This record gives sequence, C-alpha cells and structure tokens, in this order.
Amino acid sequence: MINLRMPQEQESNYREEIISHVILRFLIGMAGILLPLLLVASKLIYNGDLRLEDSISDYYDDGAAGDIFVGILFVLGAFLFSYRGKDPIDSKTANIGSLAAVGVALFPTMSSMKWISTLHFVFAILLFSCFIFFALVIFRKHHPSGITSQKRIRNQVYLVSGIIMIVCIVAIGVSFLGFDEDVRNQYNLVFWFEAIALMTFGFSWITKAEVVFGDIIAS
Repeated sequence: MINLRMPQEQESNYREEIISHVILRFLIGMAGILLPLLLVASKLIYNGDLRLEDSISDYYDDGAAGDIFVGILFVLGAFLFSYRGKDPIDSKTANIGSLAAVGVALFPTMSSMKWISTLHFVFAILLFSCFIFFALVIFRKHHPSGITSQKRIRNQVYLVSGIIMIVCIVAIGVSFLGFDEDVRNQYNLVFWFEAIALMTFGFSWITKAEVVFGDIIAS
C-alpha cells in the first residue's frame, strides 16, 4: 500500500526536518534503482546499442552513459553526505558511503594503472558494505517502547534486502573464481548481480522513507 504521509517514527515538532529526511531517503533510493536502468537506456539512445556492458562500472567510458554513471555517483555521494540519522553511527556510515561513492566515480575500473582499478574495487566493496549495514543494522532499529505492524514489515524488507545484497556480492566473487572471463562476459553475470544489488539497495531506502509500508498518522 502506497503511503505518502509522514512517518510516525519521527518527532512531530521537527516537521520540516522530517520532510527533508523523507525526501532525502527517497532520492537516495531512486538513485540506486535508476542507475542501471539509465545506463542501459542512454547507451541505446545515444549509441543505438542495447548490448549490456560486462559490469555497471564498464559504462564509465561509454559516452553519455559514462557521464550518467559518474553524475549519479556524485549525486549519491552528496545525498549520503547530507544524510543525518538519529544516532551518530547513522551519519558516520553515510559519510563513509559518500566517500566510497565518489571514489568509485573517480577511479575507473578499466584504468591501465593497476592501483586505480584496485582502488575502484576497494571503494565499490566499501560502498556496498555501507548499503548492507544500513539495511541489516541501522534501518532495523526501533523505539524501545514498541514497534508497529508496519515497522515489522519494513524490518523484514530491510533484512531480505541486506541478504540479497550479500548474495549478489558473494555471487560476483564466485563468478570470478568459478567461471572464465568469456563465460562471465557472455552472460553479463557481474552486471546483473550489481544491478540487482543496486536496485535492492534503492528499494530498502524507499522503504525507509515509508513511501511503502509506512505508518499512517491520523491528522
């Protein structure tokens, strides 16, 4: 059920700040969901080519798709840097995620210099680790006084989202260990696992914004 009202778990006397947080969470979530879709669409529109790249990061040097890739990562980094949760760990995790998102954008995976591609890999792992930590730990916190039925549903969404992201990251590692490069690229295994992880991350943040499964506040 779609609910565009303000979440109940926030304090009503900070209404303007709450709206800001809701919108920020929604925008962060949409950035994750739209990134793989926009990359594929832009390559089709500008290059007339629907073939997928081997990974999300391989769109870096693909003309307009590369601009979208870098742009969304910088926007995501800015959104995460602006994010402030209830506890200090929320903001610290978001700041680390912000740094990681910018790092993924600045250090392309296809660079001829090994240290740059290595940094890209490190930042990518760090970014997904932050996404997973938000889903499994930060988002699942609740007030000691009680938990609503909708919050229970949201917590289940966060749990499933975190598990899916972990499975995707492990699957990427397994694809490198268990398949040769030709097979990996033929089926675009890395791209699909990354796309699923990104869209799952995005849905968890949209859920946190309570656009879905939100608590309804009586006016």
